[in-house]
Amino acid sequence: MTMMSRILIVEDEPLVAMLLEDMLLDLGYAVVGPAGTLQEGLSLARSEAIDAAILDVNLNGARSFPIAEILQARHVPYFFATGYGSAEDVRQQGVEIVAKPFRDDAVNAAIQRLLA
Repeated sequence: MTMMSRILIVEDEPLVAMLLEDMLLDLGYAVVGPAGTLQEGLSLARSEAIDAAILDVNLNGARSFPIAEILQARHVPYFFATGYGSAEDVRQQGVEIVAKPFRDDAVNAAIQRLLA
């Protein structure tokens, strides 16, 4: 039996986080978090065994980029999630963006690319 990939969710909107968690569980992933604040995300990114991560760009006014830096240092792939039309600062980071509202197929395809 293969081990489920562990996916960190960092999302400040509780309903969106629950939707994403349900979606990942339905797709067969194990969920780490979800973290709803920058501090929670930093803590989980530093301490948990994770295979990939989904980072909301804006966490109650704070950017999730410090979490991304920890993940990069740990060689954990991630993508950014954003509901904003303009995400130029994110695009400049060269990281994939998945737009909200989420679709199962888009999220799964992005995670598969991260894990490949």
